[in-house]
Amino acid sequence: MAMEIERKYLLDAYPDALIQEGIIKVEKEVLIEQTYLALDGDQELRVRKITDPSSGQVEYTHTFKKGWGIAREEVEFAISEGLYDQVVKAHAAIPLTKRRVTARLGDTIIEIDDYAQIDMLVLEVEFSSMEAADSFVPPAWFGQDISTDKQYSNKKVWQDLQLHAGNEV
Repeated sequence: MAMEIERKYLLDAYPDALIQEGIIKVEKEVLIEQTYLALDGDQELRVRKITDPSSGQVEYTHTFKKGWGIAREEVEFAISEGLYDQVVKAHAAIPLTKRRVTARLGDTIIEIDDYAQIDMLVLEVEFSSMEAADSFVPPAWFGQDISTDKQYSNKKVWQDLQLHAGNEV
């Protein structure tokens, strides 16, 4: 099983000025809808619909994750639109939606998630090792490190969204 190692930061504001100045170079933008199918302790199953607004291309994924915090086990694979539609319909849940911008900041790839249903901006940086994650020094504008704060996890945000809609989780 592959290991996902990432740090997450709570942005105060979208870094438009840094993009305009060319300090951040945007590489792509996608729209993500994700629904959790099963949650048990530190394990989760989710599906995603990922749409590229510039090309109209859509892909669907199914992901299993295990663990908490900076390093988690992850298995992700592509699924068909039909399978995605069936499991989302069966769960009758509201998908968590966000715009993800993937960009380059010097030699570092960053992903900025702008959530549609709540006022939250999260910046993620993935690493090839725990040593790289532990030695990373973020710029001050990255904001608070929320890598190990469960209240900001996508899973928790999705659960809160279901509760506000009156859905059982």
